[in-house]
Parts: sequence; C-alpha cells; structure tokens
Amino acid sequence: MSHTVGLIAGEASGDLLGAELIEALKSRQPDLQFEGIAGPKMIAAGTRALASSERLSVNGYVEVLRHLPGLLKLRRDVVGHFLRNHPKVFVGIDAPDFNFGVEERLKAVGIPAVHFVSPSIWAWRGERIHRIRKAVSHMLVVFPFEAEIYEKAGIPVTYVGHPLADRLPLEPDVAGARTKLKLESSGPVIALLPGSRQGEVKRLAPILLQAAKIILQAKPSARFVMPAATASLKSVLQSMAQSSSLPVQVLDGHSHEAMTAADVVLLASGTATLEAALLKKPMVITYRVPAITYWLAKGKLYLPWVGLPNILLKRFVVPELLQENATPEKIAQATLDWLDSPEKCAELAAEFRRLHETLRCNASERIAEALMPFLE
Repeated sequence: MSHTVGLIAGEASGDLLGAELIEALKSRQPDLQFEGIAGPKMIAAGTRALASSERLSVNGYVEVLRHLPGLLKLRRDVVGHFLRNHPKVFVGIDAPDFNFGVEERLKAVGIPAVHFVSPSIWAWRGERIHRIRKAVSHMLVVFPFEAEIYEKAGIPVTYVGHPLADRLPLEPDVAGARTKLKLESSGPVIALLPGSRQGEVKRLAPILLQAAKIILQAKPSARFVMPAATASLKSVLQSMAQSSSLPVQVLDGHSHEAMTAADVVLLASGTATLEAALLKKPMVITYRVPAITYWLAKGKLYLPWVGLPNILLKRFVVPELLQENATPEKIAQATLDWLDSPEKCAELAAEFRRLHETLRCNASERIAEALMPFLE
C-alpha cells in the first residue's frame, strides 16, 4: 500500500476545500502524496491530477444525463487506477453522486473511504443515508447539526467546522479589496456571481446582467464585478459583458475579493452563499434549472430555504429568487432594497458575524486528526 491519499473534488468550492485538506495533512506528514480528480488549487497544493474537476461540474437531471456516458467512463477509469495503486485512504470531497460510487467500490476492497462535506440529506433526498452507510468509512461534516444525523444512522462522523470560516477574517477588508480591484469610486459596488458550472452560468449570467442594467438606472454611479470560476468561463462572461455595454469588470477568479469589495452580492445558490455570509454581505440568492429538473426536485425538498445562510439561521434573512421569480426586475429591486437600507445591512452583518464565530473550529486541525488513524 502506497503512502498516497486519493482525492476527488467536483467543482471550484470542492477544489478550495481540497486544497485546505491537503495543507492540513502535509503539516502532519510532509511526505504524503496526493492524486485524483483535482482543480487548480489542489494541483497547486501538490495533487497529481488524473483528471480536471471541471469534468464533474454538471448539474440538473438533463445536463447530467447528457454527460452521463463520459462521467461513468471517468469513474470507471479512476476507480481502476485506485484499485491498482491502493491509496492509504480515499477522500471524496463533495460531489456526492459521483464520489459515493467510487467510495463504495474502494471500501469494498478494504481501502478506507472518507467523505468530506455531507450532501444536503437534511434538505432533500434523505434516503441517501442508506447508500452513505454502505459507501463511507467516515464522514466529515462542516455544520454542527449534521453530526447527529450520522450518529443516529450508525455512521462514524466528525464535525470539523467549515474551513472557510477559519480562512476568512471576522472583519473583511473592504477598502483593501476595492483598492486591489481598482474600485475606488464612491458609488456602490455589486458583485455578480452566476455560478461555477457552464450550464448555470449560461442560464444566470444574462439575467444578472439585465438586473445590473436596471440597478444602473437607479444608481448611475454603480460598478459591477463578475468573477469567473475558470478560464473557460471567463471568455463566456467577457463576451456577455461586452454585449451588455455595462460597467462590468470580469475577473480571472478573485471571487473572494469581489465579494469583499461589494456592497451587495447577487449569486447562484451554492457554497458561495456561505462565503458571502462569512464576509458579512447582503445578498440576493437566485437560481434557475431546466423545468423538468425543477419539477422532479421540488417534491423532494424538506426545507423552505435553499440558500445556506437561510438554512443555517432557519429563516429568510436574505431573499431567494428561484425559477419563475428569478427575473431581472425582481433581482434588481431586491438589490436596491439592500442599498437603500443601511440599518438592515448592519443588522445582517452582526448576525452573520455570530454565525461565523459558530463555524470557526480550526477545521484543518480537526480534519487532520480525523484522518491520521487511516494514515498510520
């Protein structure tokens, strides 16, 4: 058995979490090697990439079905590689529908399979707990209420806190971010984050840009920043931004700086909503999926919220505009409501600070401690 850790991360947020995990393990065992499906941050942290994380960045029933043959072949190839090269432990980072299949195969032959970041079984598709029990040797969860779910199901679990909460400062440096991005004018700054997958970007970016036009009419001094999660997405967003004739600065990554600099963040539902909350930002959460995907998923939802800030605080602290409500007009009005309500923004920032302190648990050390028994 090699002195290697197998890893698979599915998109930009998983790539960031994977890089955090790698650094935590390297601090304990500098000679560890890492290989698997990785994004640029994991590769920079030392992972040998068997394939790019972008290969897994598909969502929705229709899009997944279209890519299914390629995804199944990729999973077979990666499983075959790990079966031939037995890592000491395999860690699947998010991407549950892909990773559970890998973990089940590896666990069956005695390779410990750890999953980092629980799928949202508390929000929908709770029946997945049975597959998780079969596939996973140990679950690492990032929210405190998740541990009890796995304990009740008899699945070994460790609450590690959220690495983002450790990495992000309690007080964001707004002036520094604006200087870095050359956004030093006095007008409001709006960050537009239409997602990290091709499909969602093509659906949401035009809506956000149309919303930006409406905002600009009410706030002529407004500036807009739009970070691109990948190089391929940057060219798509640049083309859209140029066609819009708006004062939009398309960034090569730098989503953290864009959100820090912003007065309000308009973004796709997902992990970025938690980052925006940890940066104490008012936000408008939006999302659209193909109609059949929405119809199939709607009946399986257990909670009235989809955005992580609302889920964690158990009420609508920020607006969610989904599907038919995800219109430029409604998104623009919700944004203007934040811009015109500084007291409401201050109250939200205080609430997000309390949430930040709850999730700050030195996650890197907890992750390393949980994985060390598998590496001895």
